[in-house]
Amino acid sequence: MSKITVFGSGQWGSTMAQVLSDAGNHVLMWGRNQSVVDEINTAHTNSRYLDSNSLPNGVNATSDLAQAFDYSSIYVLAIPAQTLRENLHAWKAYAPANALYISTLKGIEVSTQNRMSQIIEEVLQTQNVAVITGPNLANELILRQPAGAVVAAHTTIVAEKVVKLFATPYYRVYTSTDILGCEFAGAIKSVIALAVGMAVGMSIGMGFGENTQAMVITRGLNEVARLSAAYGADPLTAAGLAGMGDLVASCGSPLSRNRTFGEILGRSGSMAVAREHVAKTVEGVASSSAVLEIARSVGIEVPVIEAVADVCAGTITPMQAFDRLMEITTRGENFIR
Repeated sequence: MSKITVFGSGQWGSTMAQVLSDAGNHVLMWGRNQSVVDEINTAHTNSRYLDSNSLPNGVNATSDLAQAFDYSSIYVLAIPAQTLRENLHAWKAYAPANALYISTLKGIEVSTQNRMSQIIEEVLQTQNVAVITGPNLANELILRQPAGAVVAAHTTIVAEKVVKLFATPYYRVYTSTDILGCEFAGAIKSVIALAVGMAVGMSIGMGFGENTQAMVITRGLNEVARLSAAYGADPLTAAGLAGMGDLVASCGSPLSRNRTFGEILGRSGSMAVAREHVAKTVEGVASSSAVLEIARSVGIEVPVIEAVADVCAGTITPMQAFDRLMEITTRGENFIR
């Protein structure tokens, strides 16, 4: 049993807090919104993000940064990916030297093309970092429906330590030392889910069904594997929970923010309309351009990712994106070539 601080009191932070508490840990959540913090402490609910679902009695919350950092030396990060660097700089003075940082974030920093673990290591000058990722839709996990995830760290010892923190009867966690591959897979799946959503959205009057979605998912997985391999990661990580697992959940479920955003975008053809209907963080939108730049820097062709990035940038329409994808010259189907 450990003391753990979860930074982030939104839907995902609250869900992670429940899992950690169910695993037998003492959990303190940190959040900026005092009304959310007060509700968690008094009613053990977070109605703004979790509807009527209750949090375990062992989960408490605070808006005091000093208290949050003093509570433990194990910190689970569950904040929007594009705010990570700014927050870490603001928190650096509170962070002890021996802390363990566990990133639950899926995204690539737009301004630097850095992965989340790279930002943590750079800002806090530590290698004591782990990543947990996989097909984990918060709306299902909060109901304690069976799910799996993978923890990646620089060493198996650290990965196994983190697994013990999260393991519950309904949450099955595996280990990996391929941080790069797991983070690439988690970030890129959000972009592919946007593409699948656009296909679903355009299906009204267009006839884009499961065949189109299957093609986008499969070719998107190929892009994940090839890009990961180009950077020295294990391409087979893309075939596990971090890659294929997350793709199946994010691309196939209406609970996925990225797929939902893409669906509205495909139906309306308007980024403004999609943003209006999906107010929560949609990481694939922000990460698409960064992932594209990462691919270009090593000469890897990623037509699905590029099409999504161009749609998000407003240079082409969803229909034009799919027309372009269908015009690409085909060649031998290889997983990483």
